[in-house]
Amino acid sequence: MEIDLNNVNTPCYICSIKELIKNLEILDYVQNKTGCKILLALKAFAMFSVFPIIRDYLQGIAASSIDEARLGFEEFRKEVHACSPGYIISEFNEIESYSSHIVFNSFSQWYRFKNSMKKALAGIRINPEHSEVKIPIYDPCGKYSRLGVTIKHFEEHNLEGITGLHFHNLCEKNADSFARTLPEFEKKFGEFLSKMEWINFGGGHHITRDDYDLELLCNTILDFKNRYPLLDIYLEPGEAIALNTGVLVASVIDIIHNEIDIAILDTSAAAHMPDVLEVPYKPKITGAKELSEYTYNYRLGGMSCLAGDIIGDYSFQKPLKIGSKIVFEDMAHYTMVKNNTFNGIRLPSIATLNANGSITVVKKFGYEDYKNRLS
Repeated sequence: MEIDLNNVNTPCYICSIKELIKNLEILDYVQNKTGCKILLALKAFAMFSVFPIIRDYLQGIAASSIDEARLGFEEFRKEVHACSPGYIISEFNEIESYSSHIVFNSFSQWYRFKNSMKKALAGIRINPEHSEVKIPIYDPCGKYSRLGVTIKHFEEHNLEGITGLHFHNLCEKNADSFARTLPEFEKKFGEFLSKMEWINFGGGHHITRDDYDLELLCNTILDFKNRYPLLDIYLEPGEAIALNTGVLVASVIDIIHNEIDIAILDTSAAAHMPDVLEVPYKPKITGAKELSEYTYNYRLGGMSCLAGDIIGDYSFQKPLKIGSKIVFEDMAHYTMVKNNTFNGIRLPSIATLNANGSITVVKKFGYEDYKNRLS
């Protein structure tokens, strides 16, 4: 992704329209080959200024809250699939009014709200009790999971009004994980599919990464579709839509030395890229490598007062100086949706990189964005 950094006021997220369309074309290939419908999961990527582009390819959005559902309803204007561990009584009528599909995490939630359903199709989230994710915090099927109904607690005689099933057990996984999961799901819940109209295979399908096995995914879906031809099939990846479409550009605002050289940036892991600390992981930087692979070594730190606001240790071909620009790669997903104003640090601007190389700033944040979160 080539960007004229001279024209970027930092910090700034920049989403490449070209890379976004590249991902959407891959997803559309899967839709066209299998007949499945793919949704955008807003929990990963909710940059609504590009919804008109995404809307040309995908069938709708997946929401986990009332505000995500409203954003999808107002800005995406296609199907809205809501799925939450629990719905709040005072919010339910509104979220249902935005939704085409509502997935309930338990039969008790279904009983509580079934008489309030006016237009949305109802589904139950199930737990196939098959783990493919190794990091416990991201495993929906781990021991004591609160997400989905296990077969032991599935109320097969109380399915009147339920038109679909939903399961989600992946995170950044290739098609082989899905291919192993599906037989486990069918072994436990396959007998109920004749009573259903739709099935949602959830997210975590890393469809747009370079080594993803597209043909295995398509063949797995087609094989399932041959067995259950009347079911509408949904997938709801979020990260796959925004994967490698965006960067976060930051600037060096100071360089200090405490046994090692430390560059302080006008960004923050804690505020602007929280997954760096939560997962944790170390983001790639354009033109940088691991320590000592290049001549000049630096620890990159954020501008918050959190002692652990450290992005990572890197080496560069040239020495950094105050004003040097740093480009963090793959920063479109799980950044804008998770960032915060800790310490009153302003959120990065949001921009698009257009086909002609120009940059359009679509949102700039200020004091009111910080103040309005407080009382």
